[in-house]
This record gives sequence, structure tokens and C-alpha cells, in this order.
Amino acid sequence: MPSIPTSTGTSGFPLRAILGVFKLRIGVVITLTALTGLAVSPGPGLGPLQLLVLTLSVLVSSASAGAFNQYYEYASDRLMSRTSKRPFATGEIQHGPVWLLIIVALLILSVAAAWLALNAWSALFVFLGAFFYAVVYTVWLKRRTWMNIVLGGLAGSWAVLAGASASDPQLGAVPLSLALVLFLWTPPHFWSLAIAFRADYANAGVPMLPVVVGDEKAAQAIFLGTLCLVAASMLPLAFGLGVIYLIGAALGGLVFIQKAWQLTRRPDRQSAMSCFHASLLQLTLVLLAAIADAQLAF
Repeated sequence: MPSIPTSTGTSGFPLRAILGVFKLRIGVVITLTALTGLAVSPGPGLGPLQLLVLTLSVLVSSASAGAFNQYYEYASDRLMSRTSKRPFATGEIQHGPVWLLIIVALLILSVAAAWLALNAWSALFVFLGAFFYAVVYTVWLKRRTWMNIVLGGLAGSWAVLAGASASDPQLGAVPLSLALVLFLWTPPHFWSLAIAFRADYANAGVPMLPVVVGDEKAAQAIFLGTLCLVAASMLPLAFGLGVIYLIGAALGGLVFIQKAWQLTRRPDRQSAMSCFHASLLQLTLVLLAAIADAQLAF
């Protein structure tokens, strides 16, 4: 069996670099969204083995998509300060076809495990999450349109549905509304980062919204998108979630709205990063509050 290619200049096994290829921090967030979908699903709970399979299948499929993103973009990553130290870009890990085989094998393994241990619907959503990030966003849209992250943002929505359908393939209103929240969350989250690194994206030829329309108009779009997101985050209250969810969603939403408004007043790097971090806080509070509310209700 061929070994994983690494740069000849690297001594020892570059474990940290290999873990970096798979974007595990993003994978953990995606996995949390899937577990939230499971928690708010009205169907029967999963057994311990099934829960483990769901967790690992979503994490591994997300990791495979993240690795493909870096594999496919290794040349353009060198043009951006934010991504220039990624292992494929630096040559710490050698870019080659073996890595593509590993990525595809991990995706197949994760989808097959979900199919066998859970059901076909959950497996389909696990696949779609990876497909939308790796192919729809990275290959088809990223360099063609400013809508890249809008449509590519469906990757997180599929993870919610993967978790919900693992319990009950007939999706309920709460997981569907949370999938909408994930869809609306991605653009203001990522456009905030794109304002902070607009020069990078322009240099790499990526038409992120701030590159296309400028920071001021992008900040206005972020604010409007945040308002729509926070409004949508209240929908689960109409379908059964209660006070705990309301508190978490309201607190996170208010912080995000405040930072997005400040960004419209001062669309600079500092405000953009503050808004970016507020988006992470908002999503975390929504997901954890949804899990806590649903579990206490059951």
C-alpha cells in the first residue's frame, strides 16, 4: 500500500500538518449541527453504536471535504496570507494522487457507515454535506460568482438533516427550521471574514462579495442577512422549542446584530473580525440551547 506522501524536507511524521489538512475544527462544528438535528427530532433515540456512527460519519465526511478543499486549492492558497501556511500550500505535505484516493475513500466509508448503521436518508445527507462543500462550493462556484458561499453554505444545513433523519426519516418542522438557520447563517459569517481578508481574495481572484461590491455594501448585506438570520432563528419556537432556546437564540442574535450594525458604521478589519466571532457565538448558543431545550422537554 502506498504511503501518504510528505515533503522530503519534513522530518518525522507530520501529524499536526495532516490534522490541519482535514479542517477538524470546522468538522467539530458541523458534527455539533448534526447532533442538534438528532436532539430536536421527534423520532426515537439512537443506540450508543448508532450515535457513534452518526458522529464519526459526519465528522469524517466533513474532514474529507475539508481535505479536498485544500487539495484542490493548494496553488491559490499560496496567494493568500490566511491560507499560505496550509500543508499543501507550503509543501509540508506533498500534493499528489494518493491524497485524492484517501479523501474519496474516507467519504465512501463515512456514507456507507451511515447507510448500514442508520438509514439511506441519513447517508444521503451525510454525502450531500461533503459534496456541497467540496464540489458545489470549491469547484463550481467559488471562482465564478459572489453567490458562492450562499449556495455552498447548504453544507451545514445537510448536516442538521443527517442527524434528524438518523432518528426519523420523516423530517419534523424543528430540524427543517434549524437547517434554514444554518443556510442563512453562512453568508454573514463568511462575508465578515471576507471583509477582513478582502485583499487576499482579490489577489487570488476569488469574487467574494466584498471584492465585488466593496466593504461598505458588503457590510450592509451582512447586517440585512443577520436580521433575516435572527428572525429565522425564532421559527423553532413556533414548533415546540421553549424558553431555554428563546434565551440562547435571543442572546446570540442580539450580539450578532450589534456587531453587524457596528460593521456598517466602520467596515474595517477589526470590526469585521468582531462580527465574525459574534457569528460563531450566535451559532453556538442556538445549537446548544436547542439541544438543552429539546432534551429537557423529553
